[in-house]
Amino acid sequence: MKWMRHNRYLSTLTLWIATIFLTTGIAADVEAAESDGTLMVPMNISKLAEKVRPAVVNIRTVKTMSGGGRVFRHFYGNPFGGRDNPFKDLFPQLPDEGPHDFKQQSLGSGFIIDTEGYIVTNNHVVEGADEIKVRLSNEKEFDAEVIGRDPNTDLALIRIAPNKDLVALETGDSDRLRVGDWVLAIGSPFGLEQTVTAGIVSAKGRVIGAGPYDDFIQTDASINPGNSGGPLLDMDGRVVGINTAIIASGQGIGFAIPVNMAMNIVGQLKKSGEVTRGWLGVGIQDLTDELKEYYKIDQESGVLISQIYEGDPADKGGIKVGDVVIAVDGNAVKSSRELSAQIANLPVGKKTSITLIREGKEKTVEVTLGKRDNEIQRVGSDRRNNGDLGLELRTLDPETAQRFGFESDAKGILVTDVASGGKAENAGVRQGDLIIEINREPVSSIAEFQSLMGKIKKGEAIRFLMKRPRGGFVVANMTK
Repeated sequence: MKWMRHNRYLSTLTLWIATIFLTTGIAADVEAAESDGTLMVPMNISKLAEKVRPAVVNIRTVKTMSGGGRVFRHFYGNPFGGRDNPFKDLFPQLPDEGPHDFKQQSLGSGFIIDTEGYIVTNNHVVEGADEIKVRLSNEKEFDAEVIGRDPNTDLALIRIAPNKDLVALETGDSDRLRVGDWVLAIGSPFGLEQTVTAGIVSAKGRVIGAGPYDDFIQTDASINPGNSGGPLLDMDGRVVGINTAIIASGQGIGFAIPVNMAMNIVGQLKKSGEVTRGWLGVGIQDLTDELKEYYKIDQESGVLISQIYEGDPADKGGIKVGDVVIAVDGNAVKSSRELSAQIANLPVGKKTSITLIREGKEKTVEVTLGKRDNEIQRVGSDRRNNGDLGLELRTLDPETAQRFGFESDAKGILVTDVASGGKAENAGVRQGDLIIEINREPVSSIAEFQSLMGKIKKGEAIRFLMKRPRGGFVVANMTK
């Protein structure tokens, strides 16, 4: 009995000591978190919301939709299906129900950036609008005009008449924002004006395919249709993002444009009504292990130049296909997205230093940036089947090149079909790929292809360097 009581005493003592250490550890963690400025639980945000809400506006637009379109006909045409109106026989005096113009209304949000009446919102909120109405938190309503739009970043700047009731928001620093920081979203989801939601920063630098300059802040603060253009705020009430997108199938996932990028765009819109971006004139892609091996690149990160546009800044500056860009004006670049963003943010006409790796050696070239044209669209007989690899090939001609999305003067052999389960398919070759090199030897005709393949013995390695339609370089490895 004494032994059992002794064991129970030891067990209780051990549990008590463990609890003390666990509690002490948690307290220490909380104390450490508070000491570096991190709030484990957000403060009461009612005062913060009360302070910033007067600067957040509701935006209502009206657009004229010509001819009704498919959606109009579906909802306002014959509800019984078919082409005929079943009521026409009963009421022959009724006019024909042809497609008519109609007014489409939409809702969004925005926020005031100065007392002169400038308001930031999303491009998709005001694009094509015939009328724009802005309602303040005090329910006063104003007509607004578009100062400028940038579809590439989905940003727009509009303006209402200056008014003593206008309150502007202060901008923060989105670069200093950390994953886990608390944020506040204010807007008009589903038309419910001045809705306040809170959450945390879930991730940064998200690429969701919305545009060429994706760099979104992801948050779990509730964002819904109608929130578009509203501010994402830190716990000091400063704007750190512009709420822009949601994933339709993902509840609790929203995306905001970082304010540091947005205000650069807004500044240009305010000054000139448009955005100008630097242009290098290259096709680029991220490095893969296969490309590193093929080009004998030891660099851990960088951006591969996959195409040079003739006569553009890179071509004039001496940049070549196969170069790996590692820095712009001394600022490191690790991905094609980073390179695009850095070049786009530089002024047109700036002489820019491009640091690159060429054939294993580092060098720097000077390039004078041109102006990016948002409308730029850069777009290659005999036919043979290579049974051993499971490939059907065709020599590229200018018409075929354009149809498949290559430059009209592109050189190579076009893959027109890939046999299921063949060596080529297993190596990753796809229909529409353009084979431009075989084992580092250029190829531009069926005859050259057969000649190069004939030099490779059975069991030896075959390495295709290919260009993918409207994409970058791809390497396929297989054995003959």
